[in-house]
Amino acid sequence: MAKTFDVVRVHGSNAEAARGVVVVIDVLRAFTVSAYALAGGARELLLVRGVEEALTLRDEAHPDALLAGEVGGRLIPGFDLNNSPARMQSADVRDRLIIQRTGAGTQGAVNARHASRLLVASLVNARATATYAARLAATVGADQITLMPTAGPFEDGGRQTIEDEACADYLEALLTGRDESATVLAQSIERISAVECSGIFLQGMEDFPAGDVTAALAANRFDFAMEGERHTFGEIAYIAVRRVDVNSD
Repeated sequence: MAKTFDVVRVHGSNAEAARGVVVVIDVLRAFTVSAYALAGGARELLLVRGVEEALTLRDEAHPDALLAGEVGGRLIPGFDLNNSPARMQSADVRDRLIIQRTGAGTQGAVNARHASRLLVASLVNARATATYAARLAATVGADQITLMPTAGPFEDGGRQTIEDEACADYLEALLTGRDESATVLAQSIERISAVECSGIFLQGMEDFPAGDVTAALAANRFDFAMEGERHTFGEIAYIAVRRVDVNSD
């Protein structure tokens, strides 16, 4: 794709610095879960920062919505679904609205309040996201695409992660038209596998099925982007995310 913009990187902890077309990245596991939900027919996702915000948004505005997410990587009491892409693949979410809350990805998306356009992404829709981000930049006259990895320690002080930076490396290679993008993808998958396949997902813990890593590493499985729009309900800021089909050939 022709490059008519600068590609910069801002970490999720500095989300307010993100400008232009912003791509918020969470590979393990928020936006991989989002992608599988939309692939499974969910009509829309509402991303929020807090557990109480999710509950309030459901109870007062969307009583038929499903709640999905985690705190410390674990299922939240009262929520319908945890943060597992492997389990989302088999969940019945067709035509359902899903309110999603996670410790990194949804926080970053809501906090990127200066984005001119907002996308959320993971490896499973990386190529489609890069294609669509470039189109958006041209459409709205944005001279910057900001890649925003969000992974960090769990809220309880747990694991450190590298997968979102690896995904950002691949997205940057695609956006800048580098011939070695396939090599960058292979290296990214290798880096993630080396960390995660010996880590928490192989410990037999209920909220961390090993299939999540396989689901997350299915690079470019989906040919759609996930575009978000900022909304408020009372004092709750949230991002409404819909699927945008993309021909990324």
